[in-house]
Amino acid sequence: MEKELKINSVGVKAYAAINEKLLVVIPIVLLTGLLLTLMYNHHAEFSWNAFIEGFNQEFLVFFAIGLFAQLVDGTLGMGYGATSTSFLLAYGVPPVISSTGVHVAEMFTTGASAISHHKFGNINKKLVKHLLIPGVLGSITGAYLLSDVISGDVIKPFIAVYMIILAVIIIKKALAKTIVKKKTKKLGILATFGGFMDAVGGGGWGPIVTSTLLGRGRNPRYTIGSVNAAEFAISFASGITFMLFGGIHGWQVIIGLILGGVIAAPIGAYLVNKIKRKPMMVAVGILIILLSLKTLSKIIVNIF
Repeated sequence: MEKELKINSVGVKAYAAINEKLLVVIPIVLLTGLLLTLMYNHHAEFSWNAFIEGFNQEFLVFFAIGLFAQLVDGTLGMGYGATSTSFLLAYGVPPVISSTGVHVAEMFTTGASAISHHKFGNINKKLVKHLLIPGVLGSITGAYLLSDVISGDVIKPFIAVYMIILAVIIIKKALAKTIVKKKTKKLGILATFGGFMDAVGGGGWGPIVTSTLLGRGRNPRYTIGSVNAAEFAISFASGITFMLFGGIHGWQVIIGLILGGVIAAPIGAYLVNKIKRKPMMVAVGILIILLSLKTLSKIIVNIF
């Protein structure tokens, strides 16, 4: 009997070890395959000369946006899409290029973030499983609509208003008093809605999903790590959908966001329990509101 228990214990440990490795191996394999595919299909854009020509002041702006947005997302569990999209729209990047760029970049930055959060022990696997499939289905639907159905010029003011709403949610959560822990129901619906709005608006997975879970009193460390880990699948699904239906445009935007985000990912995962979240959430929320108002003001000026 004792021998059987030992064998079972060894089996359980081996299974757990395999699962642990898969959490790191799967993102690496997917991202390597994606990178090789992109380089094969778009070899002209990936040439050394094209990269050197693209390395200018504009590229540095996109790099800085990616760096800052991933630091925000890695430490708060929200804000990459909202922050980067708000900056890109305010800088004058069209909505479809902005959203495509953010989601293709997120395929890499969220992969780096998931691996980093796993390394620092910030992931609740059960929560990730509940969020994964519904979030992927919502993101595919939203990406398809934006790529093949909805006009970017028509949706631009709505995205700006949506970003302001997300910013208000972020600030509201930051200013909330002590939260009593409650059981989170209908995780699937929450994940589907978060994935859909993230794809259509260029951001929203974190502000919708993370803020709701934190509002229910869940542990910030594991909530942020788990939502970030699930976001890799959501970003991968929407990014592939954008590629299939809309193609890829704006390589300067994409590469700048990727490089900035990948560098910032491990820093954000390390800082998740080291900084005061409330002041930073308020600051990020105010910044997103200001950027979105700037975008709306440009639209109003062009109309009149």
